[in-house]
Amino acid sequence: MADNEMVNEIRGKVAIVTGAASGIGRGIAELFVERGAKVIAVDKNDAVYGMASDNLVPLTADVTDDGSAEQAVTTALDRFGTLDILVNNAGYINYRNVVDTTREEWEKVMAINATGYFLFSREAAKAMIPNGKGAIVNIASYASFFAFPGIAPYAASKGAVAQLTRALALEVAPHGIRVNAVGSGDVVTNLLDTFRDDGREFLTEHGKSAPIGRSAEPREIAEAVAFLASDRASFVIGSIFMVDGGFSVQIA
Repeated sequence: MADNEMVNEIRGKVAIVTGAASGIGRGIAELFVERGAKVIAVDKNDAVYGMASDNLVPLTADVTDDGSAEQAVTTALDRFGTLDILVNNAGYINYRNVVDTTREEWEKVMAINATGYFLFSREAAKAMIPNGKGAIVNIASYASFFAFPGIAPYAASKGAVAQLTRALALEVAPHGIRVNAVGSGDVVTNLLDTFRDDGREFLTEHGKSAPIGRSAEPREIAEAVAFLASDRASFVIGSIFMVDGGFSVQIA
């Protein structure tokens, strides 16, 4: 494949990206548009409207609400006529030991990180099955497999993402739809800002413990997502593609 074909790997595709107003989601949405895709950018934050362009339609929605996934899929079909790609990215984390975590906090993490992925995957698959093709890419984590104190709800939710990826991949592969996930490591985003003022600095510092010696930028995760969403990954099904700087292969 020529270099220009690789750059244009998703040109003409129509994608939904959740959690698109900042961080990894914004990096994915912007990269997709740069490479010729059309994007429905979903986020509960009104800042998503600042991303609007001819090829990007912003949509404010909470991924946990009934009807949000249906609205996103309908928007894609109404504006661009089809749906080729779904990227489940919206995420939330809290840092508390289990004994200090309320049921409400547990359910919030699970609702955003697991139930939201399920709802959007279900509706996207319904739209893709008649076309006999499509790609769903979930943002998982090294926490899908490993953990450290204080992240039990997040680790549980990301474990659920890994298993949803595998099980759904088996269901929809006969319909020409591929489901995979990116096992992200530390990425410099605003993910931790809900409970600490130095979230980006913390993520930058924590990433130094990975073999690569640093955290990622959102664009680096977006590159992996673009590959998994493209026909270049035509034989990749049910994979958790680790993009974590080697975090998951080291012995601490």
